Parts: sequence; C-alpha cells; structure tokens
Amino acid sequence: MRTTSPNSPTSRLRWHRVASAVTATAALLLTGLTTAAHAQAADPGTAKVTWTRSCALPRHQGEMACNALRVTGGRTAFQQQHGISAKAADASSPSGYGPSDLRSAYGLTSAAASNGSGRTIAIVDAYDDPNAESDLAAYRSQYGLPACTTANGCFKKVSQTGSTTALPTPDSGWAGEISLDLDMASAVCPNCHITLVEAKSASMANLGTAVNEAVALGAKYVSNSYGGGESSSDASYDSAYFNHPGVAITVSAGDAGYGAEYPAASKYVTAVGGSSLSPSSTTRGWTESVWRTSSTEGTGSGCSAYDTKPTWQTDTGCTKRMIADVSAVADPATGVSVYDTYGADGQGWATYGGTSASAPIIASVYALAGTPSTGSYPAKFPYAKTTALNDVTSGSNGSCTTSYFCTARTGYDGPTGLGTPEGLGAFTG
Repeated sequence: MRTTSPNSPTSRLRWHRVASAVTATAALLLTGLTTAAHAQAADPGTAKVTWTRSCALPRHQGEMACNALRVTGGRTAFQQQHGISAKAADASSPSGYGPSDLRSAYGLTSAAASNGSGRTIAIVDAYDDPNAESDLAAYRSQYGLPACTTANGCFKKVSQTGSTTALPTPDSGWAGEISLDLDMASAVCPNCHITLVEAKSASMANLGTAVNEAVALGAKYVSNSYGGGESSSDASYDSAYFNHPGVAITVSAGDAGYGAEYPAASKYVTAVGGSSLSPSSTTRGWTESVWRTSSTEGTGSGCSAYDTKPTWQTDTGCTKRMIADVSAVADPATGVSVYDTYGADGQGWATYGGTSASAPIIASVYALAGTPSTGSYPAKFPYAKTTALNDVTSGSNGSCTTSYFCTARTGYDGPTGLGTPEGLGAFTG
C-alpha cells in the first residue's frame, strides 16, 4: 500500500471540496436535498450503480455530515454474484452483502458466533430515528440474528444527555445513517448490546457531547459515521470529546475522495477508510481495492493540517496525523444491505455504502476482540499486529504529490491504512 510527502494538505481540506459541491448543487442543498452520484460496479462489464447521499453536505464550520450513501439504481456486486436481475433500488429483499458475507470476508465467522456477550457498542449519530428499534428488529429477523430490543435489555436509545424520552427532532437522512450503523453492528457482533446515542444536531459540539455520553453509559466501543472540515478548533475537540483511554472509538474517513476530514483526524480515534469488496477465486474468497468512483467520490485519506501525529504512526511523509488506520467495505457498488422505513428515504430494504458502513464494522470487530486494556488507545493496536490484516495493495482515491497519501501499496497507505480485518488479532491490546 504506500510512499512520499504532503500535497498541500491545507488546500485539500474538505471545506474546499464541500465548496465545490455546494456550487454545483446549490439548489438541491438549499432545499435540504442531497446529490446523486454514480459508482462503477465491481464487474467492469456491468451497468453503473447509482447512489445518493443520505445527509446534506455541511454548510457551516463545525457542522458534520453523515457518510452514508444509499443505492438508487443498478445492480450491486451481491446481486451479480447471486444472479438477481432486479435493480437494487427496486428490491423487496436484501440486495447487498449481509452478515455471512461480511464475516466470511473478514475472518469473523467463528468469533461472531461465540464472542460479544455482555459488551456494548455505542452508535453516535445526529437527530432521531423514530423507527430505529423496529427497523433493527426487521434486519435481525431477516438474517436469523438474536432479538435486540429495549425489552430484553439489548437495545437502548438515548439523547446526548442520556434521556430516553426527550429525544431530538427526527431526520429522514440521518435515520438512514442510523439504520446502516445499527445493522452493521448487528451483522458483525450479533451477541453485543447496542446503545444508540442521538445528538440534537449535527454540530461537532453536540455530536461530541453524545460521544461523552456513550462512554459515560459504559460503552467500550463507539462508532461515529460522520465528518466535516478540519479547523484550528480540532485540538480542543480532541481533548473535550475523544480522549477516552480504554475505549475503541472509530470514525469514518469520509466519502469525498482524497483529503482529510475531522474527526477522523483526531489522534485518539481509529480512522476507518473504505474498500471495494468482491468475491474472488483466491483462498480468502474475496478481493479488495481502494474505493474510488471519481476524484471527488471515494474513501477519504490524507495528512491532517492540524492534528498531532500519534506516536504509533511511523510513516515519514506526513509529520501530523495521517488518515486512515484501517479500512473495510464502503463502495456502494459492493454495498451492504440495510433496512430503513423512516421518512422519504425509508423504502424498506436498500443497499448502502460509504465509510459510514466501514466505521461500525470496525467498531464491532473491536467488540468481538474484547475489552481494551485500561489506559490504552485502541487505535494503536493494529500497528502492532499488521500481519493480522488483509493488506489492500491496489487502487487510488485521487491525485496527490506524496503517492501513499492517495494510492495503495504494500504496507501502510492513506486510503486503506494498514488493511482490513483478518480475524481479531489486530484489534486486541
């Protein structure tokens, strides 16, 4: 995976990418809608998969956007693999990868069956999904997973202050994100409990408060599938919201292609990049490459403009925090099945991609691996056990001066970090 020095990281900030997107889609954003995009399916001979962003792009500094991408057309890799001819958006049953696919791809089949009991994964998102619990029940029933409900103590939904009754305003786009996160946690760690912590808005301050609440409630694994522009405030956000030793905190690397974003840039979190995942005839049975649809559509990566480099990162081309650490499937064309019924986006079964899928997958792998040691920073764990990862060595997410910032190579690279899970070994410590 990787090699070289920064491509003016300041000029590559997400705010610059957001500004370009806003210029091109101003009319849509003013009405709160999101833009559609195209992703090439894993098989180059097939028609393109189309998708739309679940959440509007940030319009103000300190505002975050979710990194969930909902497929709106075409046939996914899962459908091609199983000979399903219906368009993904028209499917009345799953059209993306399910739990058995993800466990097979990442060497988790045995661990998912036996590990996770008594462990809680926290999902942090903005706004309320009124159908979160019922949609989660439908997903788990479809795949034969044990029930996870408020009644049996497995599922809990709270506000950023811990209230179970004074919940935020509902939002259709973020509801899709919430369903994606809950379903990925269920797929990878079906025996885990899940706490959904809903921030009252998509500001970093409110989402950060929700992270603190998740930890206060006892979660040792906290997934965050959102991001926005870096800023000089990031160091204060780090200390206020993300410095939780002994807790595995995962964050999406972003979906706008090459360039760093926050809070993936926090030195205290595991920044999770995205791959394209396809069946293969290899011993593993799967193959992965960097997820990239275009120069502005693909997994995020890059050298932070503000955040200090953690001691366990040893790449020499970036003197500050480098994104990502590890990765998992994120390409909508090789996307995952999700069940969501709330609002305009809630069509029932849908396929989703984006690094919003990869972040909860990795949080759940940490949960399968066991409670992090007291005082540890779990983002460090993979760096000590690189042989327990699938090294992704092909693909790029854009153009950069220092090649490993945006291009896969043997070993560490920006788009996929150290690689994707191959069992639990890289996530223990």
